[in-house]
Amino acid sequence: MPVIALAGSAGSPGVTTTALALLLSWPLEPERRVVLAECDPDGGSVLYGLLQGSLGDRYGLKNLSVAARKGELTEAFWRQLVDMTEDGKAAQAAGGRLLLPGLTDPAQAAALAPAWEQLADLLAGIERHSTYPHDVLIDLGRSGAFGPSGVLAQRADLLVMVARSTMRSIQSVQMRIEALQERVGEIGLLLVDEGPYSPGEVQRLLKAPVLATLPYRPSLARVLSEGEEQPSRFARSELMRAVQGATTPLRQRAALRRARLAPRGGPVPGGGEVGAGAW
Repeated sequence: MPVIALAGSAGSPGVTTTALALLLSWPLEPERRVVLAECDPDGGSVLYGLLQGSLGDRYGLKNLSVAARKGELTEAFWRQLVDMTEDGKAAQAAGGRLLLPGLTDPAQAAALAPAWEQLADLLAGIERHSTYPHDVLIDLGRSGAFGPSGVLAQRADLLVMVARSTMRSIQSVQMRIEALQERVGEIGLLLVDEGPYSPGEVQRLLKAPVLATLPYRPSLARVLSEGEEQPSRFARSELMRAVQGATTPLRQRAALRRARLAPRGGPVPGGGEVGAGAW
């Protein structure tokens, strides 16, 4: 049950677009689910991007603020999820790929002050509140790893920075990593291959592991960011195949770090145990 948070910085590609691609590509075993929580305090983009306003604002993060103040966030959380089918459209029946849409106005973030800690607790231990095992993706946007929502990054098994292989993006991400490492520990990189720097060079410059590289394909990315019509065989496109391949190192790195940080012989956060001879 990995909990993986994704964040960006100035000059970085769309974190939400990357997170949506992961949601739609995430490998699911029978009876297993994956949840993407769009938690960018600057405002979400899925409702009026990929979903083209088809759901209005009936679902989403903003509806958890009152529930948090009443101590009812866990119950409310499940009612705010939207099921996403393989082609990126919203469906009503509960399925394996679930989305918590983000804020529709950055001003709504102030009302969520009591909710961030409760939401972090829920996502870190989500299997205690469901009959199904869940993997969790958290979209923190460009600023959500800091401030009150930063607790989501701290409680995640792995924080992944999404970056372009350009000088501007690398320099910006470097400052973010330096500011975050003391609080969250190890940070991984998901690199969009747009600039002149190779994954090895980026890894050396930022002193953080490049876990996967994605091709720069803006026309395909707009299907997810803007809700543009899908080309034929979109799910098997170069971009989506690369994203599907990226799920393996992300899951493995998060699971390894989750196990490493668990008390020896004690419970792994969110469920399970680490045996005395595990390490």
